[in-house]
Amino acid sequence: MPTSVKQGDLALLEHPFSRELLTSQIPARLAYVWTDGTPRVVPIWFHWNGKEVVMASPPKAPKLKALAKNPQVAITIDSNTFPHKVLSIRGSVRLQTLNEIVPEYIAASERYFGPEQGKAWVNQLRGMVSSMVRITMTPEWVGLLDFQTRFPSALSA
Repeated sequence: MPTSVKQGDLALLEHPFSRELLTSQIPARLAYVWTDGTPRVVPIWFHWNGKEVVMASPPKAPKLKALAKNPQVAITIDSNTFPHKVLSIRGSVRLQTLNEIVPEYIAASERYFGPEQGKAWVNQLRGMVSSMVRITMTPEWVGLLDFQTRFPSALSA
């Protein structure tokens, strides 16, 4: 994908580095605004369905109160090796309570742990929660850095 695709363009989600990060075992970092107006960032598992980032949470998680009040969020998925790749996505979330483990969470657990351990984790989780909240983020802005062809704006000419 040419570097002519500008930061902010949703087409960056199709870049090979974006696809690599969206299918990686690296947790996303979810940034949101707490109810008192202060910022928060939490690591969170996610599932990319090809057009939305889907996360999940137990229904008593404090972040759900803040997300219901202000659905504007940002996530970043950063590689752990040099040269670092950084995918940043901004958008809005929708919350939906399900009377089951969120299916995308099951898919994420198998991606992070592997099929066998992922299934074991979900079975254990079923004994702890009977419902979950699906947090669906619709991308509105996308940024990608690879520190080879795409640099932060402060380093660009």
